[in-house]
Amino acid sequence: MIRHRYIHKICISAMIAAVILTALFMQGESLGIQPVSSSPEYESRLFDDSRVHTIDLQIDDWNTFLEAAPSETYFQCDVVIDGEWFPDTGLRAKGNNSRRLVEEYGLERYSLKLEFDHFQKGNSYYGLDKLSLDASFQDNSYLKNYIAYDMMEYMEVPSPLCSYAWVTVNGKPHGLFLAVEEPEEAFAKRNFGPGYGQLYKPDYKSLNNENADVALQYISEDPADYDNIFRNAKFQPDDSDKSRLIQALKIIDTGEDLGTAICTDEVLRYFTVQVFCVNLDSYLGRTGHNYFLYEENGLLQILPWDYNLAFATYSLGMPEPINDAGLYINYPIDTPSSRDVMVKRPLYHNLMQNEQYFNQYHAYFDKLIREYFESGMFEEKTARAIKMIAPYVKKDPSAFCSYEDFQKGAETFRNFCLLRAQSIRGQLDGTLPSTHLEQESFSGEYIDPQNIWLPDMGEIADLAD
Repeated sequence: MIRHRYIHKICISAMIAAVILTALFMQGESLGIQPVSSSPEYESRLFDDSRVHTIDLQIDDWNTFLEAAPSETYFQCDVVIDGEWFPDTGLRAKGNNSRRLVEEYGLERYSLKLEFDHFQKGNSYYGLDKLSLDASFQDNSYLKNYIAYDMMEYMEVPSPLCSYAWVTVNGKPHGLFLAVEEPEEAFAKRNFGPGYGQLYKPDYKSLNNENADVALQYISEDPADYDNIFRNAKFQPDDSDKSRLIQALKIIDTGEDLGTAICTDEVLRYFTVQVFCVNLDSYLGRTGHNYFLYEENGLLQILPWDYNLAFATYSLGMPEPINDAGLYINYPIDTPSSRDVMVKRPLYHNLMQNEQYFNQYHAYFDKLIREYFESGMFEEKTARAIKMIAPYVKKDPSAFCSYEDFQKGAETFRNFCLLRAQSIRGQLDGTLPSTHLEQESFSGEYIDPQNIWLPDMGEIADLAD
């Protein structure tokens, strides 16, 4: 009887609880409740990489836009993505040397940025604030960025989403581009939740400067000494944000207690893929840039960006580029740059001085080679992408290379990566040297480059064709 007496009260209480839980579920983010993971709608739409998407740029005067492209001025345009209209979007050219060289050679194929909320606050593409359209500059394979980001994603490094897109301008074919999620608010929210931290894209004003801050060296306690970092913040940092980042760099400089300043696991996974890619235009190269830096609660993560000159194809500023495929296929994984560069890259150099982290780095390399390459995953992913984009490359009116060059570039890219994986397996097993010093005294046989010619993946000379 007592049970029946209270049954109505229990039911009413349960209904109230259900309503409250539903409200929290629907409005929890606005109340500061962070979901465990976030999958925005744009991820399953434009960034479904199982097909080539369509993007039409509807702009009043395309020729005026091209004339202004070197200044990176935003123009207002409407964008139609897979048949859906998104008005009042900001459009500009992007890139550094690529933008300069496209202009120099009188071409129209600039990489582009689309900023949906540039002219109308609150505008977005299903939650996405900004994306890039990568033009495959110096990438005849059309694969470098796509596969590099896929490897990073496989190794669970927070990475930009990407997919191929056939781009038209006012309905007229313009070319096949790679649509890439720009690391800004939507990216940060997707990867780190609504309570995300600070995001920076360290970059130099002039390569002739020391640029110690881009190299993530500790300089002083003065935020002014880190202008190349804070000037390129994606979200306006306050004094507290700056102080946390500087203190993290100070700890990294000591080489002690690195786990209090770095998300060591994520950073090791990043460097695993980064070193595989032999990206000389990166943090581990002479330029020291082309990465994003994420800070939250005093811990740093390094995030991937820009691989069109990776896979040993960086030649900008080199009158006589070193096109030795054997050198780069067998490039050592433990000293992935010259000593004078390495000692100035404390995020990598000091991390590798710790035996535990060094061993974990090798364990991650074993995972990448075993699961991504030796399993056939890389070949399957690459073959599917080539088959999917080939018809679009064949009709690409602004391509930097011929269709035959694309076929050769894709084959060269595939072979380079497979041979690189074989060399790294030998370096992990101890049958091949894994440092520059060991290579100086090595008298055995390296992995044969099999007549690979690196410029087949893309070179500046293609712009003149």
